[in-house]
Amino acid sequence: MSSFFNTKVESLRGMDTRRADVLRKELNIHSYGDLIQHYPFRYLDRTQIYHAVDLHDDLPMVQVKGTVRTKELLGEGHKQRLIAQLHDESGTVELVWFKGVKWFEKFVKNHQEYVAFGKPALFNGKPQMVHPELEEVSEQKPGASFLQPVYSSTDKLRNFHLDSKGLSRLMGSLLKLAAPHITETLSPALLQRYALMPKAEAMQQIHFPQSTELLQAARFRLKFEELFYIQLKLLRQRTQRKVELAGQIFDKVPTLVHFYKNVLPFDLTGAQKRVIHDIYKDFCAGKQMNRLLQGDVGSGKTIVAFIAMLMAADNGAQSCLMAPTEILADQHYIGLKQFADLLGLKIGKLTGSTRTAERRVLHEQLRAGEMHMLVGTHALLEDVVQFRNLGLTIMDEQHRFGVAQRSKLWQKNPHVIPHVLVMTATPIPRTLAMTLYGDLDVSVIDELPAGRKPIVTVHRFDANRLKVFEFMRQQIREGRQVYVVYPLIEESEAMADYKDLMDGYESVTRAFPEYQVSIVHGRMSAAEKDAEMQRFLQRQTQIMVATTVIEVGVNVPNASVMVIESAERFGLSQLHQLRGRVGRGADQSYCVLMTGYKLSKDSRTRLETMVRTNNGFEIADIDLKLRGPGDLMGTQQSGLLDLLIADLAKDGRILTESRAAAQELLNEDPLLAQPENGNIRRHIESLPSTTVNWSRIS
Repeated sequence: MSSFFNTKVESLRGMDTRRADVLRKELNIHSYGDLIQHYPFRYLDRTQIYHAVDLHDDLPMVQVKGTVRTKELLGEGHKQRLIAQLHDESGTVELVWFKGVKWFEKFVKNHQEYVAFGKPALFNGKPQMVHPELEEVSEQKPGASFLQPVYSSTDKLRNFHLDSKGLSRLMGSLLKLAAPHITETLSPALLQRYALMPKAEAMQQIHFPQSTELLQAARFRLKFEELFYIQLKLLRQRTQRKVELAGQIFDKVPTLVHFYKNVLPFDLTGAQKRVIHDIYKDFCAGKQMNRLLQGDVGSGKTIVAFIAMLMAADNGAQSCLMAPTEILADQHYIGLKQFADLLGLKIGKLTGSTRTAERRVLHEQLRAGEMHMLVGTHALLEDVVQFRNLGLTIMDEQHRFGVAQRSKLWQKNPHVIPHVLVMTATPIPRTLAMTLYGDLDVSVIDELPAGRKPIVTVHRFDANRLKVFEFMRQQIREGRQVYVVYPLIEESEAMADYKDLMDGYESVTRAFPEYQVSIVHGRMSAAEKDAEMQRFLQRQTQIMVATTVIEVGVNVPNASVMVIESAERFGLSQLHQLRGRVGRGADQSYCVLMTGYKLSKDSRTRLETMVRTNNGFEIADIDLKLRGPGDLMGTQQSGLLDLLIADLAKDGRILTESRAAAQELLNEDPLLAQPENGNIRRHIESLPSTTVNWSRIS
């Protein structure tokens, strides 16, 4: 792409330094390339002429063509308004202006034909348009007939006449200059196979479409290109890593065979066996494994992780499992230690609260290679933690860790990069997984262990609270335990949320004087939280009142009821995670979503979805549609989601096609050296190395 698109935006006709500054600050538009890729977010249909008789309140902005018969000024001072009667063959539309009255009074002429464009409304039963756009109709210019682009703008930009119309005028000027500089970025084969519009035409039609059909074709072309280049980048990274990064070979599994035959007290599900087979194949390949393991809450990811650690131990390598919280690290350690002890393997735990004396021993055992497995939190990242031969790193709830933290763990083996397994219990929609983790191999555990019953979920209004309390009491009488969760909007507890929690705790203790109640929240120290969790785990308390700190928390098989207060304040994935705290035992479990009567449309959708399904992947797809990818994954991965036109919530089909096209291209021409792929190679070479989104004009 030529340096034309790097030209500063102030060079454009109609711009000056002040307007350019505000464009930079408000929309991050610095250059011609940035401006031309500021695509319209919708279009006003000016291809259809309506009749006056057909106008009503529910119509969007429409246009009417007719002749002004009369006009008059009414009122005085700031209450003055201009009213014109526009007639067509079906009737009359009243046009009203409260602003710019003097200008319109001169512009609007009786007996002249106009096209009026605006939002119709009925006033005293008659059609009216307030502040319509007005355009004269002449023989040379028969009136507007086009799709009008609408660009996102801000109040500050509007002050500089850079509203949607102002941006549209700039775009018109830029497109005339840019036409000869827009080069094709896809190969002829791709253009033909997917019937894609040429790039130059797509850029013209996306801004100023001549028809709905041409707009759809331009959109498809630009979305396909954007997703194709993202997938091409991810797939090249994956291929490159497999070629360049060697991995230790773990092909001996005697302890694992003994574990299966004599130690494991339950049968693995088909899905677990499939994932273990994937991991074993990676371990035997001689290349570094980089695998994402997705599995719904309670699907048995931890035992899969332990089996992978066993394979490492059988081949003389150490492994570590890093969890985001002490509570979760403790849970993993307690669960895995019973198996490690039976197999004669040494497993350690390292968290922020590990005592100095214990750390010293632990560090020595790691360096000597006497410790086979280590479970911990961010404490594992400390420089003092050194292994003799770290062969496998496992990260649980990996989205809680940044890329820098993950790579720090990999650097703990200076000779060969350890194999990497990242796990998440937050189901990731397919389209998002392909974009965020397209450079990883993905395994999915989509089956719950035998004997687990689906959790029954119900939605109850606050007015039914006494019945809900009675249900809780009945479950406790049967020997079960109950969670009551209050919302927490921010990571740090806001005072209002804290007050909600304390009020809730008091109301629960008043309602259940005969039972013991625990409380856990973010203001407590790790030791206090742990003590309360342990009391609940050991059945010393029957009810746990908490904030979302228990979202990823201790496994309490005896807890069978999850009551979520103000459930409308939670996202879908969070509701699903919280629900997963129950249903860990063989008993039937329940989730009760409590809300007031005033609910938004999105809140109703979330609650209905939770009641209808336990399928985490279906829930994740709906969550993606409601919240968008950025909100869903937080900011850590936002670079890859810096999309110009594609929408992961809506463009799953295009994403699948573009990934297949990118994979096929790399299979046939991994170096993009063939002449027919010259457009693609030249486009990538023209980009700065820091570019995240390869579809950008640079």
